[in-house]
Amino acid sequence: MNKSAFMITLLLLGCINLSGCISENSKSSGIELSINFHQTNGTIIETYNDGELISIENVDLSFDFSKTTSEEKITSYAINVNDGNEPITVDAVSKSNISIEFDQHGIYHLDAYAIDSNGNVENMSIIIRIDFRIDWIESNTNDPKPLPINPIPENNGTHPYMIEVTSMVENPSLIDEFGGGGQTVDFTWKMFDEANDVCLSKSSRIEDGESDDWYVIHFNTYETHSLRIEFDDGQDYVNIEQEMSIIYHSIESEPVID
Repeated sequence: MNKSAFMITLLLLGCINLSGCISENSKSSGIELSINFHQTNGTIIETYNDGELISIENVDLSFDFSKTTSEEKITSYAINVNDGNEPITVDAVSKSNISIEFDQHGIYHLDAYAIDSNGNVENMSIIIRIDFRIDWIESNTNDPKPLPINPIPENNGTHPYMIEVTSMVENPSLIDEFGGGGQTVDFTWKMFDEANDVCLSKSSRIEDGESDDWYVIHFNTYETHSLRIEFDDGQDYVNIEQEMSIIYHSIESEPVID
C-alpha cells in the first residue's frame, strides 16, 4: 500500500470512530420543553406608617408548562429556585402551572424542568430580577424614626446595583388663635453605614408651610445602612414622605409568550 492510500484509509477509520462517539453522546431526552412566562421581574413593596410596617406586597410569578411534549409520558414539572429550599414540583397529570412567590429581593437563577416516565429530564434556565421598595410616611412628628436599608440579598446571589432614596420633609403651616405661625426648622438628612458613620448628608432649613426634598443614589450595596432625619434647630412637628429602592441590573430573562 502506497503512502497516499494508507493516509486515506486512516482518515476514513478516524471519521467512522468519531461519528460513533458523537452518536452515543447526542441521545435526546425525547422531551420538547416549552414554558410560557409573562414576567421575569417585579418589586417587593413594604409600606410603613409612623415607623410601623402596615403592608407587604410580594411578587408572584407564574410558569406554564402545558405546551411541553414528550415521546414518553411526562410525570412531573419542577422549578428549583436555588435559594436553599427544595424544588417546587407538581404532578404533570393534574397540573401544568407553577407559581412562585418571591418575598426577598435578589437575582434568582431558576432551573425549570420536566421529567418523563423513564426518568429523562429536560432543563431550562430562567433568570429572575426582584427589586425592593419601602414607602415611608410619618405625620406630625418631632422625633423622626430611622429608615432601615438592607441591600444584602438573602439568597447569597448578585448584589444590587444601587440604593435610591427620595425623601421629602414638610414643615406644615400652623396658625394659632393669636395669628402666629409655626417656627423655622433646621435639620439634616444623614445616611449611616454599618459602622454608624455618616456616608451621605444634606442640611436644610424650611420655613413654616414649606418643604424640601433630598434625592440620592448610593452604590455601596454590600452593607446595611439607615437614613435618619435629625433636627439642628427648631424642633417643630413635620411631615415626612420617603421612598427607598434597592435596584438590580436588568439581566433577567426575556418573557416567553407563545
